[in-house]
Amino acid sequence: MQRAKRQQKILEIIANKEIDTQEELCDELNKSNFRVTQATISRDVKELKLYKVAGVQKKYRYASLDVDDGVNNRMTSLYKGCVLSINSANNLILVKTMRGNGSTVGVFVDSLKINEIIGSVAGDDTLLIVVDSNEHTPVVVTLLQEYLS
Repeated sequence: MQRAKRQQKILEIIANKEIDTQEELCDELNKSNFRVTQATISRDVKELKLYKVAGVQKKYRYASLDVDDGVNNRMTSLYKGCVLSINSANNLILVKTMRGNGSTVGVFVDSLKINEIIGSVAGDDTLLIVVDSNEHTPVVVTLLQEYLS
């Protein structure tokens, strides 16, 4: 029960404040009478599937996908707002993003659960996607581009 309450508080904190480190999240929880360590926070971040997006006041901040499966409006808006281009060669797709948003786009693409994607690697402003075959690459590119409109 304590874990569920703590994780709910984490979601509340990141919804209301820009939190960019696990240590900062730990401090905020301790202020709310949750006695936690950084190791506990690390597990919670993984379980809640939190990720980092560009912040307004800070360079990055934690965000939540809000749902475990499917794609929500907030993630779609983030995707639309930070993708600059999508190009492909053979079975590789390169998605260029605004600086600091490669991993955000990666989280979005992973949440789509496209069967033809066998993996991806995110950088600061890039997402490299590996597709299972050259023939499926145009299909995946088209799907990714549809989310931009």
